[in-house]
Amino acid sequence: MHGLSPGMRRAAPAALFLAAAVALAGCASDNSGFTWGWHVVSPYTPRGQNNLRFLAEGFGMTIALSLATLALSLSLGLVVALLGLSGWAPFARLAPRIRRDASRVEQEASPMARLARWRPLGTVNRLYVEVFRSIPMLVMILWVFYGIPTVTGLQLSVFSAAMIAIAVCDSAFEAEIFRGGIQSIDRGQREAARSMGLQPWQELRLVVLPQAIRRILPPLGNQFVYITKISSLASVIGLGELTRKANELNVTEFRPLEIYTVLVLEYLVLILVISFFVRRLERRFGSDESQRR
Repeated sequence: MHGLSPGMRRAAPAALFLAAAVALAGCASDNSGFTWGWHVVSPYTPRGQNNLRFLAEGFGMTIALSLATLALSLSLGLVVALLGLSGWAPFARLAPRIRRDASRVEQEASPMARLARWRPLGTVNRLYVEVFRSIPMLVMILWVFYGIPTVTGLQLSVFSAAMIAIAVCDSAFEAEIFRGGIQSIDRGQREAARSMGLQPWQELRLVVLPQAIRRILPPLGNQFVYITKISSLASVIGLGELTRKANELNVTEFRPLEIYTVLVLEYLVLILVISFFVRRLERRFGSDESQRR
């Protein structure tokens, strides 16, 4: 594959998959006596067109759930990461240096200084990460959907329950990604920001986080792909995304292999599109960073 053009290399996985599907169809027909019923998903028949249209209706819910979950997961992950860094020396240096003068008391009372010295926040971070990273996603979805209304009396829609469950579990991974990215920023960057008179939160927002996000963009993109694929688990609580639509259609058509083959292709197309845009973002941020160097 080294002699292929970039476009052909990108298309190779899809071509291999289609070739495997054709081979599977041939083996099934010849050896097991299985007869494929592609007419139920054929774009050339009215019945197949209606079924394909029904399956495609799940795209909107899958994309909406993935984007909403990503936004919530990133927010939770960043907060948890900052809690974990509160007791670490590199993060503590973001707090203003306390001068031995009349302003000492005022600076000691600043929120940033207190946060940097409050090490129990690091324990909260570790507990959060270890607990939610250990819970299977499907179990979390079921517990949030059935458990929260029972425990709190708060009724959640299937969309909200799936979003909260997936985001909470995924935020444990996002927190570790953010922590690694923030700690990778050179100490000289913070010292330069401090010498320019930037306040601690300005250092974090204007100097540390932009560089950290540029470095962790690839793993964040991978997490978005992971969220999109794992959103299929929301079908167990009735959310009308891609997998749920396929399950419902299979109940009426009784052609699971054909329907789930289309489902595989739907996810393949969706993930390839997401990966394409993620790579474009990576190249854009990467070129910006190389130009600054």
